[in-house]
Amino acid sequence: MGRTVRLDVFPPRRIVSLVPSQTELLYDLGLNDEVVGITKFCVHPPEWYQQKKRVGGTKTVFPEKVAALAPDLIIGNKEENDQAQIEGLAARYPVWMSDIHTLTDTYDMICKVGLLTRRAEQANILVRDIRQAFTDHAPSETAPRPRVAYFIWRKPYMVAGGDTFIDHMLENAGFENVFHDLPRYPEVRLEDLRQAQPDRIFLSSEPFPFAEKHFGPFLEVCPGVPVNVVDGEMFSWYGSRLLRAPGYFEGIRGLEG
Repeated sequence: MGRTVRLDVFPPRRIVSLVPSQTELLYDLGLNDEVVGITKFCVHPPEWYQQKKRVGGTKTVFPEKVAALAPDLIIGNKEENDQAQIEGLAARYPVWMSDIHTLTDTYDMICKVGLLTRRAEQANILVRDIRQAFTDHAPSETAPRPRVAYFIWRKPYMVAGGDTFIDHMLENAGFENVFHDLPRYPEVRLEDLRQAQPDRIFLSSEPFPFAEKHFGPFLEVCPGVPVNVVDGEMFSWYGSRLLRAPGYFEGIRGLEG
């Protein structure tokens, strides 16, 4: 984000993470003792979810809970965290922010978090392994790219549009986002879905927990189009979980509704 972050303690001994995917990254970099605070959405790893202090949600951080942990470093994300809350925290503590749109952004984030926490070697190895996984499980360049609608919310229906990490991951997974030309996370009507004429419909497991019981309206407006619930973490988490994403994408390319 172009900001300068100065650490009074290096490497930081008390870290608060405000982003689930980056919390998991810190775990995989071996920072068990250093991470003292997480959010209520930081469900991976499960032992941290049970053991670490929770400071609120990604957009509802409680400053008093952060203060009680006396962090040397807070790690957040431009999209997932609230700007006013981040600015308030940054007035008191070192706050490092990521801004993720592509895999290149992710690789840069992982390496910088590694530098910040004196885990540069581990971070570089992780980036190497993620790159290799995407190479090993890459879709065929000659295979057709199914046109997909990716739903993230219900009441109102919302989809992943362009300029999102999900859109970028759909492309890397071998799909074409039918709502790529819409900005960010737009609301859409089922009639918009009908007109988009997707080859497949993906209902994400998060942030709204779509399930098979929600298929009906989609099957009505797009009869014959396969509808699948997909693992939202694989499409939207940009930390170490990316190691698993390419293999998962290879599996769902062959799914049918």
